[in-house]
Amino acid sequence: MRSHLLTDTTTERYRACLTEGVERVAAEVAAASRPFTGVQADDPSPRVGAVDLEAPLHDTVAALDELDALYLRDAVSFHHPHHLAGHEGPVVIPAVLGEAVLSAVHSSPDGRDRCAGAALIEQRLVDWTAERVGLGPAADGVFTSGSEQAGLQALLLAREEAGADDPRALRVFTSAAARPGVRRAAHLLGLGPDAVVAVPADRAGRLQAVALVRELERCAREGLVPMAVVATAGTADFGSVDPLPQLAEVCAHHGTWLHVDAAHGGGPLLSRTRRHLLDGIERADSVTVDFHASFFQPADCSVLLVRDAATLRHAADPADQLDPRRAAWERAPGRAGTALRGTRRFDALKLWLTLRVMGADALGDLVDEVCASAARGFDLIAADPRFDVVAEPDLATLVFRYIPAAICSPADIDRANLYARKALFASGAAVVTGTRAGERQYLKLALRDPGTTAADLAAVLDLIAGHAEQYLGESLDRAS
Repeated sequence: MRSHLLTDTTTERYRACLTEGVERVAAEVAAASRPFTGVQADDPSPRVGAVDLEAPLHDTVAALDELDALYLRDAVSFHHPHHLAGHEGPVVIPAVLGEAVLSAVHSSPDGRDRCAGAALIEQRLVDWTAERVGLGPAADGVFTSGSEQAGLQALLLAREEAGADDPRALRVFTSAAARPGVRRAAHLLGLGPDAVVAVPADRAGRLQAVALVRELERCAREGLVPMAVVATAGTADFGSVDPLPQLAEVCAHHGTWLHVDAAHGGGPLLSRTRRHLLDGIERADSVTVDFHASFFQPADCSVLLVRDAATLRHAADPADQLDPRRAAWERAPGRAGTALRGTRRFDALKLWLTLRVMGADALGDLVDEVCASAARGFDLIAADPRFDVVAEPDLATLVFRYIPAAICSPADIDRANLYARKALFASGAAVVTGTRAGERQYLKLALRDPGTTAADLAAVLDLIAGHAEQYLGESLDRAS
């Protein structure tokens, strides 16, 4: 029915529908006493399956009532201070406003005939982020859906810049602690199965520059082509920052493209006290920053930056390269031809409104609060004889595990920590995640909420210890 289309005649319906939806979400956030209800994935399955999509409710309130029962009530609350599983976290209100505006206005920054303002705002934010990184006056970039798409495009540019006759000779070097997206990107780019070389990392997951040099020298001896080095600022497991200045020196010496994946570690770009953690990032050939991971934005909101704007031509439509005058007219001031996607959302608007309402310093202060909470958490865990912590955090991730007072086998301790994580999630009292350090099972607190206090962390640690002790006690009872 036309009455549901957003037009000049339906603005009152639009206003009423969105107000009702906002009220529901506000009520859920305000009422959340814990980050999760404990409802498992199979529980709502019959109710969702029973919905007859051929029989609409014809009423917004009824549809929202149904949605509350199927989704909102049991959704994990990333806004709760006991949600410590990283990736997602609380979002700032100006960005949520931007999400609503961009969805309703429905502009794309991709073409001259769509919206000049959207293209100009996106370009201004690309330039602003490149300035924060320090890439220089020739830099450019494009908003993407996230770090995987940005990383794929970065490696596409690196592959074309390498100019190898045989793609099977190309090699990409990255830390053994880096995210798996690098291997996926190499596969999609048609590189060989041995294209990605995992360089050893230290105990905190930082790529070792000396080990990288050895691998690059081996590559040269074997007649292979070092296509790119992918460094990480904010590793998935440890939140660690690779030694960027040393890696930049190595890449410059070997003439190798340096991509810095700062998807989860870009926050210090705004910090007034922690910017030094990203020293060396300004020497990269390309950089990924996920604003939805470190700038408190709703997904999707990410950017790929390049030091040399000319390299973006490798992602352009070949037809545009054959007719540059036509391409220049169609793109000015649009952003088409700079991304791997076709039509794109105007996701830059969320960050724009955030900066215009809050300012960069206010965002940076939130980053500092999260990092300070993680530092306090490290002190708590390091002083607690019940736990072993791997390393002091670079940013806001703590990797640790419960160690019982009684002598147990390492395998039993592994199982106790895994049980504690699952039991904690099932209870809904807190959400943490896990990883492996060496051959052992560890727990991980990846902080995203500036409101998470030392008392919150202490309470979660007590819950973890309680679940682990329960498991070990029951295990000993069974054994006896």
